[in-house]
Amino acid sequence: MTQPVQTKIVLSDSFDPWHNLALEEFLFRNVEKNQVILYLWQNQNTVVIGRNQNAWKECRCTKLEDDGGKLARRLSGGGAVFHDLGNLNFTFILDRALYDLKKQLQVILEAVKKLGIHAEFTGRNDLTVDGKKFSGNAFYFEGDKAYHHGTIMIDVDVQKVSAYLQVSKEKMASKGVDSVRSRVTNLHNYRPELTIDEMKETLKQSFQELYGESPEPVLIKENDHDLKELYAKYSSWDWLYGKTPQFDVVFETRFPWGGIDLGLTLNKGIVTESKIYSDAMNANLIEQIASSLIERPLKSESIGKGLDVLEVNEEDKPIIEDMKTWLQTKIAEI
Repeated sequence: MTQPVQTKIVLSDSFDPWHNLALEEFLFRNVEKNQVILYLWQNQNTVVIGRNQNAWKECRCTKLEDDGGKLARRLSGGGAVFHDLGNLNFTFILDRALYDLKKQLQVILEAVKKLGIHAEFTGRNDLTVDGKKFSGNAFYFEGDKAYHHGTIMIDVDVQKVSAYLQVSKEKMASKGVDSVRSRVTNLHNYRPELTIDEMKETLKQSFQELYGESPEPVLIKENDHDLKELYAKYSSWDWLYGKTPQFDVVFETRFPWGGIDLGLTLNKGIVTESKIYSDAMNANLIEQIASSLIERPLKSESIGKGLDVLEVNEEDKPIIEDMKTWLQTKIAEI
């Protein structure tokens, strides 16, 4: 007999991104079999970048820090986003066997529908109203656990979005727009009286309607859990910025599935270091691709073989083929 899904709603009272991402990973590490957690949280004046992105390229870091903001890096892939208290973040943390993107997104779409706003899922990871994004989503998988998190822009200061984010012209061109501000919107524009608390309530209702009744939401205060190690990780220079080596060879391009900025260090024609900065959604795959190039001669055939031996699922094979064709062409041009 199939067991009913265990549901849990967790709220954070902190606006510190390093604490909230530490709590997110803590919940992820401890999610149980047959359990789905809805975690709701907010960050103040924060730029959050994807797992494999180059902080200096994605964010005007000095300006952000001068203005009292924080840079944060998440576990998942995808692109950079700006958070302030006009934004509500959600995370579905769950047993991987229960992962169902359509159902998870339906929670958000139904919640927005309750507010009288018609929204839809478009592109690779966006929820939109009238073609403008109010929610970006990203995903992370590890072993038998998964999470899916995203933003809900209610009354975000869009001037700060363009002030702190540095989006490449190639990415803008791929979306057919010419500025960050032109492609995002706040739900406030469709329901001026909407508050964060009202959005939270409709999300809780929608979540329980789709997944089943939950116990009373758990409000976690900053000192409720021992998150020191995870907090230290998310606030560390190495995690946020990492090292930026002087590469011997740099290749850059944009595919429909994400941008690639590949740096290679060579010793006598052999790749000794490989780093890929990317906003591709599958963060682990990007790291696998980078690792596959190490200790190989910078020759088309050898690089191709390195990619061929990677064990990937069917949906990731086109990415491997794109990378293989592109790299072999670039190497031939050297």
